[in-house]
Amino acid sequence: MTEKEKYLFDLRGYIVVEDVLSKDELEMLNGLIDKNHPGVKEDTNKRHAGGFLSWDQAFVDLIDHARIMPLLKFILGDGFRMDHYYAIYMEKGGTVNGLHGSNTPYDPPEYYHYREGRMYNGLTVVAWNLSDAGPEHGGFCCVAGSHKANYRLPKEFREAHTDAECVVVPKAKAGSLVIFTEALTHGTAAWTADHERRSLLFKYSPAQQSWSPKHIQPPEGVTLTPRQELLFEPPYFSSRKSLFSDEDASKADY
Repeated sequence: MTEKEKYLFDLRGYIVVEDVLSKDELEMLNGLIDKNHPGVKEDTNKRHAGGFLSWDQAFVDLIDHARIMPLLKFILGDGFRMDHYYAIYMEKGGTVNGLHGSNTPYDPPEYYHYREGRMYNGLTVVAWNLSDAGPEHGGFCCVAGSHKANYRLPKEFREAHTDAECVVVPKAKAGSLVIFTEALTHGTAAWTADHERRSLLFKYSPAQQSWSPKHIQPPEGVTLTPRQELLFEPPYFSSRKSLFSDEDASKADY
């Protein structure tokens, strides 16, 4: 994690990592979604859907993509695990998702702490953007810095949603990532673009933690690498294996 990324994540509770996927990779992933995804719900113009890891190896290989692993090691510590995942598809007019998550009131699985020279996070999200999102389109929105807020989000800000003075909709081009702590107050801005929103959300937890009592299972019909198998391990801390080789670890120190 660069000094700039560390500073911005600590300051805002999220970072945008640009140009992670190439044009060819985007075309391939979107083509697979065209063939497989169930479409949006007619009553809301939005759908949350899982199961896409079984569609193709290309989706599985996103879970430990080389660009995200050193970032997640810094954010979560070694031994983090895949907690759950889903996709968000939205068409123009798609309904919003209200602001949720916060530092106050405290939520044990969703936290941000800084102690002894490093950050500690609970549930953390890597959102892959397969289409352009941002202020002119909609998508992810948040109250930057709220992962450290000591007061509750005022009711008028919650009700105003993206019209609130403190809410931002970060620009996130197709092929980029948004990585954020769930301690950040966040939600979904109305989708106003003519193209469909396509976001793949992978949610990771520290080694010892699980958000849900149902632990995620490896997808069927695809081949996992040894490291990917470790990401699907249930939560525990003692004697958990490293996700990084010695060479990787030397490049991803805290």
